[in-house]
Amino acid sequence: MKTKKVVVGAIAATMLSLSVCPIAPAVAAGETVQISVGTAEAEAGKQFTVNVSLADVPSTGIQTLDFAVSFDPKVVTIDSVKAGEVTNTGAGSSDATGSSSGAPIFDSSIHNDIGEVDLVWTTGLKDSSYWISKDGVFCTITGTVASTAAEGAYTDLKVVPATRNATSETGSDKNNSIACGYFKDKVKYSYEVKGNAGKVSVPDGTVTQTLRGDADCDTQVKMNDAVLIMQSISNSDRFGIDGTESTHIKEQGKANADVAGGDLDKGGDGVTPKDALRIQEFLIQKVKEL
Repeated sequence: MKTKKVVVGAIAATMLSLSVCPIAPAVAAGETVQISVGTAEAEAGKQFTVNVSLADVPSTGIQTLDFAVSFDPKVVTIDSVKAGEVTNTGAGSSDATGSSSGAPIFDSSIHNDIGEVDLVWTTGLKDSSYWISKDGVFCTITGTVASTAAEGAYTDLKVVPATRNATSETGSDKNNSIACGYFKDKVKYSYEVKGNAGKVSVPDGTVTQTLRGDADCDTQVKMNDAVLIMQSISNSDRFGIDGTESTHIKEQGKANADVAGGDLDKGGDGVTPKDALRIQEFLIQKVKEL
């Protein structure tokens, strides 16, 4: 894990001057870039991946992009970050102030202690053909859900300014902006940024019905479903939830099968022979619906 970095060299010169330093007059570019984080679901202790994507990238291009993705470190930790396709502009091999001097064009810094991943892409090249100029995946974040995370727990993945001190005319202040834009003729142009949050959630263990009566999950209600219900009850070792047969009833099928009994005789009391009987009644049209 990287510690909180102080960005140096070309990245500092380009990124910080664009975001906070009064080196050049700032001009609003009049366009909005969307940064969106994906969603994922994973059980406690398991890994997940989400993409961070750009949309509505202006034709002028992006010379510098600096932001962070925040998360709840009690729910997830971040393991790694991989640069996405839109960062492959050729700048890495052409920017004398970038990769050849050891300063990466794309960089990330993981801070699980405060729940933040800092993300930077910047180049000193003035030729806009080397800038980010298309929509797509900016990076992919891989993490792990905490082993102690409860069912139904979740964390939002928000697009936020990176946590760091920034230099301004009044001294050292907390950074409160996302840098996204470019330089032209010693003027910095900044795009507006719209951040669309993602989420990582832990399944709550509840399986909802997809088709009432469809015990074998083949998207149809047939006599096979009534048969499977009775097999799962009478021969659970082979056809129950943990049965040895490949055709044993699954959690989804068990939820679908629960169509009779309960307070309203519509299910809710688990799978019983009543459910198999109700399905047969439905198939011979003795009842109109399950």
